[in-house]
Amino acid sequence: MEYLSMIFFKIVSPILILLFIGAILQKKFNFNLKALSHLITYCFMPAAVFINIYETSIEVSVIGQITLFIVLFMGCQMLLSQLLAKLLKLERKEAAVFKNSVVLINSGNYGIPVAQMIFATNPIGVSIQVIMVIFQNMVTYTYGLYNLISSTKSGIAIVLDFLKMPIVHALILGGVLNYFNVPIPETFSIPLAHIANGFVAVALITLGAQLSQIEMRSMFNKMIFVSCFTRLIVGPAIALLIIYTLGLDGVVAQSLFIASAFPTSRNSASLALEYDIDSDTAAQTVLFSTIISCLTVTVVIYMSNFLFAVN
Repeated sequence: MEYLSMIFFKIVSPILILLFIGAILQKKFNFNLKALSHLITYCFMPAAVFINIYETSIEVSVIGQITLFIVLFMGCQMLLSQLLAKLLKLERKEAAVFKNSVVLINSGNYGIPVAQMIFATNPIGVSIQVIMVIFQNMVTYTYGLYNLISSTKSGIAIVLDFLKMPIVHALILGGVLNYFNVPIPETFSIPLAHIANGFVAVALITLGAQLSQIEMRSMFNKMIFVSCFTRLIVGPAIALLIIYTLGLDGVVAQSLFIASAFPTSRNSASLALEYDIDSDTAAQTVLFSTIISCLTVTVVIYMSNFLFAVN
């Protein structure tokens, strides 16, 4: 119990504090959240991704293991959400929001900061989380969009939108420079490091500001409860089963298990709002799963240290 509380107060509580700071600042100053979101997407996150990929060596076999895990995990989540949507007899729009809330995980604003705190001395754990972000973006702008607007956007347009994302360019560039062992002059490396170091605070404060604008009323309904239970409890259970099936261990298993436990992505609410498809429910699900995840993520972090202890 003492170790469990230490994880909560040293890892999850700092995230909560930054979320509260973001909410308070938003109430007082009413920031332009779209501008902040662009700042994160086009500046802070690419810098953090580039630095983590550039400074870390990952064996090809490890990348293969991660890819196989993600494909199996995402596939299971998609099938499960489809089945539950039918069992709940949700309408078409509700079903689309529900499926996205289960499958789309907040690997960016929430996941990378958690990974940076947990794996501060083991950058491979952060790099694995970065790879999760890339796959989550792919799923968001393919599966997520298809659920909401399958008849309004072509597959080519979705692929082009994905290829325009700076995080993809940062991943490729970081990987190429890492592979060929190309040194970066201090003129560029120093500002890059400053930007990357600021990512955690800016991302979490922005997320708190976004959550502060969500209506609390009507948040407690069956669909939201089932969505959060599936995302936060069933998801990690499925991940654990896949990890044991694939025979993964050590920091790879630990990082993937933790990555499976993060709450619903804010992108699920953003997409629903952009295309006017049950956006209130989508936003409420993000808020509820983020709050509950403070407990569930703490437990999963504790379990990951117990099950996959790294010597």
